[in-house]
Amino acid sequence: MDIRQIVQELCAFHDEQEWFEFKENWYQPEALGEYVSALSNAAAFHHKKYGYFIWGVNDVTHEIVGTKFNQYCDYREEPYQNYLARNLSPSINFRFQEDEIDGKRVVVLIVPAATEIPTAFKERRYIRIGSSKNNIKDYPKREIELFKILDGRSETIETVPAKYQDLTFSKLFGYYGSKGIVLKEETFVKNLGLRNAEGEYNLMAQLLSDDSHIPLRVSIFNGKTKGSKLFSVREFGNNCLLYTLDELLRYGDVINVLQADEEDRVVERKEVPLFDNKAFREAVINAVLHNRWTSWNEPMISVFSDRIEILSRGTIPAAQTMEGFFLGESIPVNEKLSEIFLQLHISEKSGRGVPKITETYGRDAFTFRENSIVVTIPFDRVDEVGNKVGNKKPLNSRRQRILEEMRDNPNITTAELHRIIGVSETAIEKNITVLKENGYVERIGSRKSGYWKVKD
Repeated sequence: MDIRQIVQELCAFHDEQEWFEFKENWYQPEALGEYVSALSNAAAFHHKKYGYFIWGVNDVTHEIVGTKFNQYCDYREEPYQNYLARNLSPSINFRFQEDEIDGKRVVVLIVPAATEIPTAFKERRYIRIGSSKNNIKDYPKREIELFKILDGRSETIETVPAKYQDLTFSKLFGYYGSKGIVLKEETFVKNLGLRNAEGEYNLMAQLLSDDSHIPLRVSIFNGKTKGSKLFSVREFGNNCLLYTLDELLRYGDVINVLQADEEDRVVERKEVPLFDNKAFREAVINAVLHNRWTSWNEPMISVFSDRIEILSRGTIPAAQTMEGFFLGESIPVNEKLSEIFLQLHISEKSGRGVPKITETYGRDAFTFRENSIVVTIPFDRVDEVGNKVGNKKPLNSRRQRILEEMRDNPNITTAELHRIIGVSETAIEKNITVLKENGYVERIGSRKSGYWKVKD
């Protein structure tokens, strides 16, 4: 095992991952045993062969600084490595290795991933949650998922074999090249994780191949339900997923019609897009990135007369909470694909996707079903299709919700609307301005002591 290469590859990560840890000279014998348990279980959870505890690297900057840590020290009158092995169950073949990188000493504790059952230290099982070490019993959903992984019931795009094994990747090379990144013919399969443990091309390889056999479709309906007449179906795909996604996002620009708003025109007419393009892009990228591809079903995009619905298969990960989801604390469903999207700058580590959507359309934009998540992007039409609305601008779902809250509580404040609807106060104020300008609501009295009058 090339320790230098491993350390340099891990240092290249923007953040520490749950299956490795950096320290400089830190050493606490009991806590280190807990870390070994946590890293072993986290490696299994993320389908890695090993976890790593590395001394000699700054855990913030990831700069190689060297270490004085002595892996051969004693603890309680016995070699620490003996003490560690004696208290781990089941027994795992961990080992320490050291080397020099740029003249600086590094020590790596290589921790095999758990197999069959979770790894315990002193009969307690630990796991990494983000950058912290936790007792796994405090996270029952993650514990259940870990047991599924260990007994082979959990499938990922990295473990499931591709339906086709005669895959080619010339388009993948072209896409990376367009981003200024050179893939090496002899190492790209290993580096991108395109084979499973049995050596077969996996489902991720099929998705990234020249012919994925998996298209993405946009269905356009003539009304507000799927019972309406199907106007057209546009198919993107049977291509490398990266190019398919680009084509789909460009098609979003096509259907996002700029509407001429002649109301209150003085010199230039105001152009109003049908929907917020940034929110649409984030919803589509998230749907593709977090789709449960192992179901062999692709995301589904449906365009209606008043909205777009973007459906992604699967639910939020077992380790995710609803609060964390809306805060943008991303836990990838398809971890290696997420790394590729980050490398190619298709998505961001900052977790701005969900907050961007909720800032624009509120939490109500998300619908959580048993086996899917749907994001609804409402249209902001200047005029309803086939129906002139006079001088009033039709209401989207958010503005209707604001009116409902004002009817129920005429004294409601912007701050209260912000908390209830889940978008920024700035977004609330912009929507209230539209409601006032179009005669839906009137402010009676001052900003502090007045109230809202909703006009029916």
